[in-house]
Amino acid sequence: MSDLVDTPVGPARVTVSGAGACLVVLGHGAGGSSWSKDVLAVRDRCQERGWTVALVDQPWRVAGRKVADRPPVLDRAWVPVVDHLRTLLRPEVLVVGGRSAGARVACRTATAVAADAVLCLSFPLHPPGRPASSRADELALPVAAGLPVRVVQGARDPFGTPEEVRSVLPAADGVIEVPGTHSLSSPSAVADAITAWIGDRESSAPGRC
Repeated sequence: MSDLVDTPVGPARVTVSGAGACLVVLGHGAGGSSWSKDVLAVRDRCQERGWTVALVDQPWRVAGRKVADRPPVLDRAWVPVVDHLRTLLRPEVLVVGGRSAGARVACRTATAVAADAVLCLSFPLHPPGRPASSRADELALPVAAGLPVRVVQGARDPFGTPEEVRSVLPAADGVIEVPGTHSLSSPSAVADAITAWIGDRESSAPGRC
């Protein structure tokens, strides 16, 4: 099912698949007009486990623009979309996440949408070659709120290596290293990296996902 959802900054597109009691909502990165293979691998693995998955195209992409909106604008679009999905689907468990810029949005807004956990693919901890310009504060937001966070990071990611990301996340298993750079090169490894973590989220649901 694909539908447009009105937001304060224009319509977003939501594509929903599956019909489980647990929901994962995923956002995309700051470039491209199609979904990356790693996000689609996560979608497929979650569906295999009986989850509902919603892929959210931000308004700038729906409008056909090539340049992403600024972070505050992305957040203003994301929150009403997730609220809409929660009202429509009434999930037992809500996981929010995304790839790169989408992961940042999910971290910044996790408490605002009352998420139960956050899933980050290729979290851009800093611009390449500029480690001092850290976005660690964004990644720390859901952690400070007591939410479980899983980061799947490429071994050679110039936006932040797995070790750099581990310095931000206190949980020993919070960061999983997979092959690749910022473009994760093994979708199957990404799917495997989230499987047990997704299972832990299922265990917190009163009903079956």
